[in-house]
Amino acid sequence: MSNFEQDSLNYHKAKNEFDTNGKTGTLLTKPCDTEDDLSMAYSPGVAYPCLEIEKDVEKAYDYTNKGNLVAVVSDGTAVLGLGDIGHLAGKPVMEGKGVLFKKFANVDAVDIELNTKDTEEIIKIVAAMADSFGGVNLEDISAPRCFVIEERLKEICNVPVFHDDQHGTAVITTAGLMGVLDMSGKKAEDLKVVVIGAGASGIACATMYKALGVKNITMLDSKGVIHSGRDDLNEYKQKFAFETPDRTLEDACKNADMILGLSQPDLISKDMVASMADSPIIFACANPNPEIKPPLAKEARADVIIGTGRSDYPNQVNNVLGFPQIFRGALDVRATKITENMKMAASKALSKLAKEPVPDYVKEAHGRGDDMTFGPDYIIPSPFDKRVLPYVASAVAKAAIEDGVARKTDLDMDAYFKHLEELAERR
Repeated sequence: MSNFEQDSLNYHKAKNEFDTNGKTGTLLTKPCDTEDDLSMAYSPGVAYPCLEIEKDVEKAYDYTNKGNLVAVVSDGTAVLGLGDIGHLAGKPVMEGKGVLFKKFANVDAVDIELNTKDTEEIIKIVAAMADSFGGVNLEDISAPRCFVIEERLKEICNVPVFHDDQHGTAVITTAGLMGVLDMSGKKAEDLKVVVIGAGASGIACATMYKALGVKNITMLDSKGVIHSGRDDLNEYKQKFAFETPDRTLEDACKNADMILGLSQPDLISKDMVASMADSPIIFACANPNPEIKPPLAKEARADVIIGTGRSDYPNQVNNVLGFPQIFRGALDVRATKITENMKMAASKALSKLAKEPVPDYVKEAHGRGDDMTFGPDYIIPSPFDKRVLPYVASAVAKAAIEDGVARKTDLDMDAYFKHLEELAERR
């Protein structure tokens, strides 16, 4: 066992047998130190908010933690790169999501691991409990079941349902793509984009690129290029089955403006990179080892812009830039859904922030000195940048109001932005 593995196990265990194991717990938000406090916290005082909620269920936002509480729900069938390891084996990851929610957006999260893989049963369980929460974050559920589960729950539930494995990477890479378009002068409708991996994330990313204006998207699964001549495609892959002479990854990469990798290590060769169009962009998101490492890509050509899922290379595609802040904005306007416009607003906010001067504390966190300015090695903001919260959450909240999915529509946006800045400083 490596030192890192042992350190990780030690991190997750308590320092002694009487302390709590794991990474999360419960924090009281009101005092319970006196007899009067106790009578308010529970009986008899607790009856009064119950009666108010009985008269108007929306009062649950006023008298309970509903408005700052997210359920992180998983069945453990697609955990990180580990696959179907079981619902309890996935619990450390779900607790980890709770840590990120709290750390980056002050959102409370409860992890719920379901001991079932039955799609209909999962839908029924989540729908039945959704009203207890301000939102539901679906996590690590295998495709194509995850599409069905999210789509159905979005129809049923009165709170936002968001499958981060699909949409998180889409929001972040779309922000990066926006930055590259600004730098290169290229137009979205003229791009050739290659997506390696036709799972939940790949399909969500491609869908968001289409919304940005991209028309030419070549998607590959384990059998090669998805094209109109194949008869083995599910309904989600069929949406990206077009007539094309391309059959292999090598074919697809020729003259491509962008490659998105959501697959396996070392799939992209230097020759493939060399065959791409001018000023190409690569998001190689396989973790921990990307489809091609940045130094190899840059050996193939100097004009490539590359991002990975790793923190030790520039342009990290990190979902923590998205889901905590998206839920923060959605919760604060008591949204019923997370719309396509809300996700695009998050991408635009991240792209805008990447063009702003980077604070010294962010540079120090990365040890990169003065080279963190908008350009090929900085098209995505840093997770350490505290401005991510006010930029993204306020943009999402505004979009929710515009889309008519917000219960709270009288938000003073200037005051809200300032509140988010103060919240970020306290994290």
